[in-house]
Amino acid sequence: MIIIKNENEIVKMRNAGRVAAAALEAAKKCVEQGTPGILTTADVDRAVAREIRKWGAAATFLNYNGFPASACVSVNEEVIHGIPGRRVLNDGDLVSVDVGATLDGFVGDCAATFFIGTPKENAVRLAQVTRESFYAALSYARVGYRLSDISHAVQEYAESRGYGVIRDFVGHGVGRRLHEEPEVPNFGEPDRGPRLRPGMTIAVEPMISEGTWKVRILGNGWTVVTEDGKLAAHYENTILITSGDPVLLTRNEQDI
Repeated sequence: MIIIKNENEIVKMRNAGRVAAAALEAAKKCVEQGTPGILTTADVDRAVAREIRKWGAAATFLNYNGFPASACVSVNEEVIHGIPGRRVLNDGDLVSVDVGATLDGFVGDCAATFFIGTPKENAVRLAQVTRESFYAALSYARVGYRLSDISHAVQEYAESRGYGVIRDFVGHGVGRRLHEEPEVPNFGEPDRGPRLRPGMTIAVEPMISEGTWKVRILGNGWTVVTEDGKLAAHYENTILITSGDPVLLTRNEQDI
């Protein structure tokens, strides 16, 4: 069942979204200002955790189905669910960070891809197309469209530029729980699925690769990597469907 949020719940979603956006911005600064060869993925996780605590919120991902950290920090060929730890980030590494914050019983969820040191041109382009595919899809996050119109827009944008669209993992509804109905794939035919209604809150999250869309899960049971070992990028915001323009509840400074 798709849960439609009332005005009071939307206010709480906005507040949780602000915390998640602030935590993602903290991760961005940590990565981009970090010293290659010294900064670790655990350092990024600590920056996220500090920011979430500062707002009096809780890290949604911590202990979620056993996940052991506050943020997912995925490097290079890692698509999503990278577990922070002792891994050192090297010059030019692509770092995708996914964060969730729970405040007053509601969740904000967002992700973006950053770089430490001097990135290679192909990696920058991949991250740009991933982000742009989200905004191509945002045009369809309006009353009157169907859910799959969003999905199709991501796929069409990314594939037309020569990239792969990950299919084994998808976006989702979000609210009192991190994962609610409906699922929001990044691929598919248009004009399918439920029509969008005011009060729906969904996390749209393109996961785009340089090569194949096929992935595998590492032995830790969490980290998803591209099957061919090529780079992948991740971008996500929590979106509120309204009677007018869609609202990004986790709007980040980089988007302003």
